[in-house]
Amino acid sequence: MPGLLRGMARTAVIAGTATAASNRVSRRQAERWAEQGQVQPGYLEPTQAAPAAPAPAPPTVAAIKRDFAILSEAYDRLHPGLDRYTGRDRFRDLVQSESVRLVNSPATVRDQFLSLARITAAVRCGHTYPNPANQSKATLAQVVDTSVAVPFTFRWIEGRMVVTSTLRPDVPLRRGDIITAVDGVATTILLRRLMPLARADGSNDAKRLALLGVDDQGSPNPFDIYRPLIAAHDPARRILVSLVDGRTLDMPSLVRLPRARGADRNDAQSNGWSLALSEGIGTLRMDNWGLYDSTWDWKAWLDAAFDRLIEEKIQGLVIDIRANEGGIDCGDAVLARLIDRPLPQAVMERHVRYKKIPDALRPVLDTWDRSFDDWGDAAQRSSREGMYRLVRGDFDLPGAKIEPVGKRFTGKVAVLVGPTCSSATFQFAETVKRSGVAVLVGEPT
Repeated sequence: MPGLLRGMARTAVIAGTATAASNRVSRRQAERWAEQGQVQPGYLEPTQAAPAAPAPAPPTVAAIKRDFAILSEAYDRLHPGLDRYTGRDRFRDLVQSESVRLVNSPATVRDQFLSLARITAAVRCGHTYPNPANQSKATLAQVVDTSVAVPFTFRWIEGRMVVTSTLRPDVPLRRGDIITAVDGVATTILLRRLMPLARADGSNDAKRLALLGVDDQGSPNPFDIYRPLIAAHDPARRILVSLVDGRTLDMPSLVRLPRARGADRNDAQSNGWSLALSEGIGTLRMDNWGLYDSTWDWKAWLDAAFDRLIEEKIQGLVIDIRANEGGIDCGDAVLARLIDRPLPQAVMERHVRYKKIPDALRPVLDTWDRSFDDWGDAAQRSSREGMYRLVRGDFDLPGAKIEPVGKRFTGKVAVLVGPTCSSATFQFAETVKRSGVAVLVGEPT
């Protein structure tokens, strides 16, 4: 399973190394699905077919054993957060257990994907998971394109699946409807099976629940990916739902489209950025900061947005990052337009487990930044056993500041946050709260 392993290694080594200990430099995010089709962004009608891709050959026993051994070694030697919750011995046992299970039964790519989700979720690192954006087209065709997506959005509220909207006009559901079963499987059972597959840092179950909901943002929803892997579903791409009021509804499903990689999302719309003005209030929505390899000039877009706010004498601004898991430090550019004097930054020490990636592992690792292969002098001695402190710039040292840039927006500012916020958006929220330049509104990050 070279495609799955390469995608897994990218997340585990690069993301885990750069962010799990520090939340500063982030891995390639779980980014947005491409906005395509006519129903809703990120969906196709059930009668339409996604572009076909060659089916990967079933893995051999030797290939499974080899790949899982590489996976275990990569995490053991490179992942900085492995000892925080799980421990190396426990992780090795998990990998061995899943490898044996796959070897002793007919294994498909979908089985492997599910095994990787189970293993990595146990690490309890929000950056460590089999990211669909890192998979080959052939793998996506086997795992993602065959997923059956529900034609409505919902949130998990007190353990119940609560409808928030519909994704097509012929779905007879209303906001607030409570669904008790999907395709004959109780939602309580679905949630119990899905939670061990969901990624988040430590005990942050609020984020796990948020990611297991379905929204209308075109974002990648683990629910749509994992449900067909852990529960029965209608192969005819119909969805049968039972409601708490006794109704049973048969409705067409949707097919989740593959998402665009970061390098292919080169404008505001594809990254979920927008500015809306109404009655003297601006709403700046920023769904994604995972812009590592994007060629989009997001700084120019952001500066133009703030210039417009100032020119049109907007009195208040709402910055909505509730759907944003983080990425690069776009928040610093936002803060630079809200301050009139240098703003001290909180220094978070970043720690890594290695100075240089072993040569034997390098061929199976992928990253947007090959400098991660060898930290060189940036990896310095640390008081933490088995770790190095990473110092790659002034922001890693005391005294780091955000400098004002351009004309300052002087109106009142509120930042909408929620449990999905992590990494760079978590740090942005922390800086906002500490500095008082804006008011935080929403759920805990």
